[in-house]
Amino acid sequence: MSDLSAWNVLIVDDEVHNSGVLEFVFKFHDAKVRIADSGAECLRLIEKEVPTLILLDLSMPKMSGWDVLKIIRADEALKAIPVITITAQVMAGDREHALEAGFDGYIPKPISVSSIIKTIQEILSSRGYLEDDSRVSN
Repeated sequence: MSDLSAWNVLIVDDEVHNSGVLEFVFKFHDAKVRIADSGAECLRLIEKEVPTLILLDLSMPKMSGWDVLKIIRADEALKAIPVITITAQVMAGDREHALEAGFDGYIPKPISVSSIIKTIQEILSSRGYLEDDSRVSN
């Protein structure tokens, strides 16, 4: 079992069921978890406490995950936060578009509860985040 007690995860999804499943999985692995149900709420939470990882849905009303990512990547204090999209946008080219836009990873919905932590760790490791303790460590 992975020890994620050093992780501070911000889950951003307007669908309560989706964020609830992710929250359960991360809390099971001892991570600190905060939930935002909108892009605006995500940005408010980041102002209060910078997370070590953001899991961000793309399709949300008012402010999409794309818009949130642009704001995060444009801010010097926030741009190094790993941001992984967990999305139902699974058409051909969606993964490539998300990565080109600046997401660190792309995970299609529905997620696999049994492998989501391993998948996220693989994404973070491939991007060098797990080797740098100032970002995300486990």
